[in-house]
Amino acid sequence: MRKYNSLGELLVDFRKENDLSQTDFAAQMNVDVRTVQRWEKDETLIKPEKEKALANDTLLPYQLIRNLNAISPIPTYYDFRVRKYSLTRLNNDLPDADWLKERIEEFSQQIRPIEPDKDIVVLRRDLKTQKLGESPLKLNLLKRAQELLPELNLIIMDRFENYSGHSIFFPVSALCHRQLLRREIRADQIQVEDLVNYKNREKPVFLNFSITADCNDNIYFLAHQILKFFVDLPTEDYVFCSYTSRYDSFELNKQIGLELVWEDSIEKDALGLEYHPRFYEGNLNAYLRDEKTEVYEEYSRYFNQGFGQL
Repeated sequence: MRKYNSLGELLVDFRKENDLSQTDFAAQMNVDVRTVQRWEKDETLIKPEKEKALANDTLLPYQLIRNLNAISPIPTYYDFRVRKYSLTRLNNDLPDADWLKERIEEFSQQIRPIEPDKDIVVLRRDLKTQKLGESPLKLNLLKRAQELLPELNLIIMDRFENYSGHSIFFPVSALCHRQLLRREIRADQIQVEDLVNYKNREKPVFLNFSITADCNDNIYFLAHQILKFFVDLPTEDYVFCSYTSRYDSFELNKQIGLELVWEDSIEKDALGLEYHPRFYEGNLNAYLRDEKTEVYEEYSRYFNQGFGQL
């Protein structure tokens, strides 16, 4: 992550990351090019009513913009590769897996199920920044995934109702799973017919297509929703697989019990990625053992109390 001390520094880097000229960026923001020049030189601040438009148009986190768009800016770290900010160097990296399941019953009111028609545009834009394949997320695929697995297809907003991250999961068929393992298809080539109702599968397969959030706090709350689903899952005989090119998730995947199946250097070069896309799989049983035991004991106490009163 780079530490930004002013909004001007951030906007200059944003243009470089997106190969935009000042004229291009001015057109995107519907302002005069001289306005962009003044912003980048920190000669003027962005009007408060323009902050939300800047966040929407750039996908820069709204809190990041607010921190820097001030007479006395709050220095903030930001990483364009994973679209994540933090206030201190200590919070730059993802914490370890044990931190993610601390107080697992804590949830955020800012998380809601994805509404495909409403959210598809911002999700496609975010996925494009992550360079997750060459094909855009298909609306009909997202609708089917949401229909089959609403518990894991989630979006998180900040307290000002700005987009802050998402999780997208596909319950895939055994055939699709084999094709992914053999690298016969890419994750972004999955079709609607590859999705199945996991509830009637002997061994369901859950593909983590994408999880991202703009700060560790939001990753923490998204993780709680996801982990709670697998704690409550009636079976331990399932496959959890993950396709990722996020450098900050490689170690975390190992910590939660997934094994690296393959990494793709060709795809890395084709998409201009810094790291090889990787495919992991396994399950979360060992990682979630204590939480599952606690749930089981709670159910046992409930039923024993009930039977004792009969």
